[in-house]
Amino acid sequence: MSNRRQFLKSAAAVFPAIVPSSVFGQSAPSNRIQVAQIGCGRIFRASEFAGIMRNQGAARYVAVSDLDRVRMEDAKTAIEAAQKAAGVKTYSHYREMLEDKSIDAVCISTPDHWHAQPAMEAALAGKDVYLQKPASLTVQEGRHMADLLKRTSRILQIGSQQRSEVQFRYACELVRNGRIGRLRQIFIGLPVDPSGKDEPEMPVPATLDYDTWLGSTPAAYYTEQRVHPQAPGIPARYARPGWLRCEQFGAGMITGWGAHHVDIAHWAMDTEYSGPGAIQALAGFPRHGLWDVHGAFHVHAQYANGVSMYIGDQYPNGLRFIGDDGWIWVTRGRYVKGARNETLNASDAKILQSEIAPGEIHLHASPNNDHHLDWLTSIRTRQAPATNAEIGHRSNTTCLLAHIAMKLGRPLEWDPAAERFQGDEEANSRLARPQRAPFGTARVGV
Repeated sequence: MSNRRQFLKSAAAVFPAIVPSSVFGQSAPSNRIQVAQIGCGRIFRASEFAGIMRNQGAARYVAVSDLDRVRMEDAKTAIEAAQKAAGVKTYSHYREMLEDKSIDAVCISTPDHWHAQPAMEAALAGKDVYLQKPASLTVQEGRHMADLLKRTSRILQIGSQQRSEVQFRYACELVRNGRIGRLRQIFIGLPVDPSGKDEPEMPVPATLDYDTWLGSTPAAYYTEQRVHPQAPGIPARYARPGWLRCEQFGAGMITGWGAHHVDIAHWAMDTEYSGPGAIQALAGFPRHGLWDVHGAFHVHAQYANGVSMYIGDQYPNGLRFIGDDGWIWVTRGRYVKGARNETLNASDAKILQSEIAPGEIHLHASPNNDHHLDWLTSIRTRQAPATNAEIGHRSNTTCLLAHIAMKLGRPLEWDPAAERFQGDEEANSRLARPQRAPFGTARVGV
């Protein structure tokens, strides 16, 4: 049987033949979910485009929007070629696209400072959302987003795709079911970004709506290394963008990679809807240059369950869970069930040969171990996806708290229920940033 026929057979098993038209739109050809794309850069090409294309039996792209017309046209061309059909609509601003009632859902693959606001506006427009991590630029934005998603009852999946990879789920199930005894410590390794030189002001490309691209962040002169490459061809213009290394648009690797691994740590600890009670951190920051996110760093977060979580660039990239009776290591890569390797390892090989019994804790398993298919399945069933808005907000909050602790250089006490620092108004002042009008989550749904 061909791979395509195998896929269609499995898709038919996952998706029911009859679903409410209100979920998918009256005009949905073959009853496929009609998906629109907001942001057509590097992550769209590597993640969302690939995720929707491998699930064409369940969904198809019908529209794209990007503030850079070149990227928007690249996306349209790529999608139409992959879907073997013309007619993908283009929109210079996503708000106009959200008015199209035939669109059922949107994927948001924008820079970090443009995550929470379009997710909220899409939910208010009746769309389900796949949102790249981290969930927001600030804790306040994340709370705005999570609250509105709950109020609107829309499906939102955070792009924390490790949730859908077998080795991460299995590692968390082993920890939750006591295979290493009582959990005591978690060590998380993350990379860091290099600093850069000062960059000259440049003319804004005619194809880029730069003022809107800056969004709620302060006005700043245009230079290519602040935004994304303007190279003449593919793949050069989809190289890693400079905005990732500017604090104006994100917090650096502590949220960029940290949102992935902290989410897995919370999953293993059963603290997905909470957070640490205390946090402290040290970090180095560039003294000059355009790129100003943190360099080498170390974080210690303490949880009410007694677990200490350590995050730093001196640890290997992944998570090590340490309990009274052993340890488990997990990271990305090819998983081989029952085998000890660089992807999944343990202090004793027997730990990795353990079966999770029917009466034990079984965590959310994504169909086909596919994070995008898990989202599409949730749209169909209206059941919660692997990583909903509140979960994504909580894991990102822990990363943002770490960043605040890096900046202040002193221990901080956190109340995860109130989402406030205790007795430290300077720290609390960093839970939000001024939002440049007319942009920002504070103006959405008011």
